[in-house]
Amino acid sequence: MRKLTYFVGATIDGFIAAPDGDFDFFTPYLTEDYLPHLVGEYADCLPSPGRAALGVADVPNTRFDTVLMGRGTYAPGLAVGLTSPYPHLRQIVFSRSLTTSPDPAVEVTGEDPAALVRKLKQQDGLGIWLCGGADLAGRLLPEIDELIVKQYPVVTGTGIPLFRAGFSPRAFRLTDSRVFESGTLVLTYTKAAD
Repeated sequence: MRKLTYFVGATIDGFIAAPDGDFDFFTPYLTEDYLPHLVGEYADCLPSPGRAALGVADVPNTRFDTVLMGRGTYAPGLAVGLTSPYPHLRQIVFSRSLTTSPDPAVEVTGEDPAALVRKLKQQDGLGIWLCGGADLAGRLLPEIDELIVKQYPVVTGTGIPLFRAGFSPRAFRLTDSRVFESGTLVLTYTKAAD
């Protein structure tokens, strides 16, 4: 069975973006010691301009073949004309306001995210990457099998949290951790058995 992985960057205090959705403040942490790890292990998660710039545009997918995004996560690329940010993946955008896709390579759906993920998990293929955002992650929390947090050494005090969901504790266990000279941590958690 395929698994759903929430692979996301976050601050020490658990925010994935500024209150306005900006996440450029993470850029200084893409350092010489960390970037090769990101490219080597998670090239599937790089948008097409990044893949081209880093020379991995033609590298086959190894981890994921599907990406899930909320409307807010999809919007910044769309605003600069990037209608298909991950053409090497099946791209699904969950939205209640966007009814048609601006690109034939991007599926827009108003379907219940959890129900769709359960269907996707039954299909053959590589993993499913939950790209964001907080609302979608909150709705999919019961379906998340793995959580990989790129924790950057910065505190913002406020912003968009990792999850927006009602109080419902869910246990995960730490299965891997990497520490980089820049202070960035990559923490891998697996959903604990119920």
